[in-house]
Amino acid sequence: MKKILISDHLHPAFKEGALKLGFEVDDCPHYTLEQTLKVLHNYQGLAVRTKFSVDKKVIDAGPELEFIARAGAGMDNVDEDYARRRGIACINAPEGNRDAVAEHALGMLLALMNNLSRADREVRQGIWDREGNRGMELCGRTVAIIGYGNMGRSFAQRLAGFNVNILAYDKYRHNYSDPWARQSSMEHIFETTDVLSLHIPLTAETRRLVNDDFLSGFKKPLLLLNTARGEIVDTASVLRAIDAKRITGAALDVLEVEKAAELMAQPWFKELAANPRVLLSPHVAGWSVESYRKISEVLVDKLALLGLH
Repeated sequence: MKKILISDHLHPAFKEGALKLGFEVDDCPHYTLEQTLKVLHNYQGLAVRTKFSVDKKVIDAGPELEFIARAGAGMDNVDEDYARRRGIACINAPEGNRDAVAEHALGMLLALMNNLSRADREVRQGIWDREGNRGMELCGRTVAIIGYGNMGRSFAQRLAGFNVNILAYDKYRHNYSDPWARQSSMEHIFETTDVLSLHIPLTAETRRLVNDDFLSGFKKPLLLLNTARGEIVDTASVLRAIDAKRITGAALDVLEVEKAAELMAQPWFKELAANPRVLLSPHVAGWSVESYRKISEVLVDKLALLGLH
């Protein structure tokens, strides 16, 4: 019987499903990296979320590993190239939280356009400023989606009822126009975009993609949404673009640094936190009550397809 080590907090649905497939499962969500390294040689499968990076050191500690299951959408904390060279299958579950990400992104966009965070604070303080909190409508605007996979397409589906012009750009897809979005060039996106939403993975190519040069290419002031990975965006560049009125508002669910103590020590953090044109959330777009379970269910389905049990 093949064995799986769960060394992170996964929904019980993963363990239940893996047991039904015939695996032996050790559910050890409180294991540290050091504890994992000590025992990984006993397992054919490793299931993780975000606790630590599954790098060469971790992979080499599991000479019998046949698969790594990452409970989430991205694989940026797994050295996929090295794992695959070792013959280890890598699976993740973007299908499990695409609905959560799409709804969160839409919620942040509507909150940003209608000043809901600021208006709420002001009313609680006895400030009744209708004119200062006048909102903007989505209807008739152009929304550009960078990255048109699970997350981007799901976001486009949610936007479809708002009578907006939805453009999509994905460097690694072909002929991906569909009923919700129209395939576009980046040149056209730079010319026409009112709202820019990022749905791309973090890679060497996308790290700090959104910088001063990138933002200066847009011909109209825009709203920026990032529910992908924080390191895709140079935060200081976003703040400069807000000051220059090239960005009229930014909704950021992810940041370059996401550990609280380190975040507060960043030179740009105080300005970011104080900026009324910025809406923040703590990397929870894909972490709904429902997606927590769905991610584990998707992983089990993919595990069954691998046929390793």
